[in-house]
Amino acid sequence: MSEHTPLDILAFGAHPDDVELSAGGTLIQAAMQGKRTGIVDLTRGELGTRGSAELRAKEAAAAAKVLGLSVRENLGLKDGLPEDEDKAIHALIGAIRRHRPRTVLANALHDRHTDHGRAAELVHRACFLAGLARITTTDSDGAEHEPHRPVHVLHYIQDRFREPSIVVDISGAEVKKYAAIACYSSQFHVPGASEGRIEIPSASDLATPISTPDFMAVVRGRDLTMGRYIGVSSGEGFESRTPLGVTDLGDLS
Repeated sequence: MSEHTPLDILAFGAHPDDVELSAGGTLIQAAMQGKRTGIVDLTRGELGTRGSAELRAKEAAAAAKVLGLSVRENLGLKDGLPEDEDKAIHALIGAIRRHRPRTVLANALHDRHTDHGRAAELVHRACFLAGLARITTTDSDGAEHEPHRPVHVLHYIQDRFREPSIVVDISGAEVKKYAAIACYSSQFHVPGASEGRIEIPSASDLATPISTPDFMAVVRGRDLTMGRYIGVSSGEGFESRTPLGVTDLGDLS
């Protein structure tokens, strides 16, 4: 049997930077509370207009340090996710069993980028199938994984607005969240530190919807909007396909 220390939260992203933009504050808060967190990127983002897969791997490693992750890995699936679905599901099942998370965070169910919705469906299916004993997966050393099914699967909110099922208070984690996003200097024009603004030089002259100076204002605006839902300064929203339960109504903030 393959042995790994279980993660409290494992976030999946179709591309490096997906998680940072929409769930970075949640992971930072969890790490600050002593929880074990991780990210599994499905692809290397090689179809992106700006930067390269190699550069984005370096940026992802830098962002992982800012987020305080216990683990980060990349499954190396093809960007655009055109390959065999069974292969992708099998890789995802292996990651879920390897890290044994209680909670999984996944891409938005519906979004501007078609990869996001498809990745959300793949992760959702994999979380269920990972609990079936008749599906066998092994680690790189040949050790067989034990079945594992996460307790919660939540989908973070990305470019297109979605009504959240739950909002996480990330007040106080914003500086680190935006610093993690700023690690992707090939992708973003990032306002930040001094008086609320620093400018990260462009990696190329090719503009994309996320490379404009206004994009980080959109990210910040979403965090403010989600925070307003629960009466705090900043928040990150998540959507659940199933009802969320508590044992004590006093646990609700």
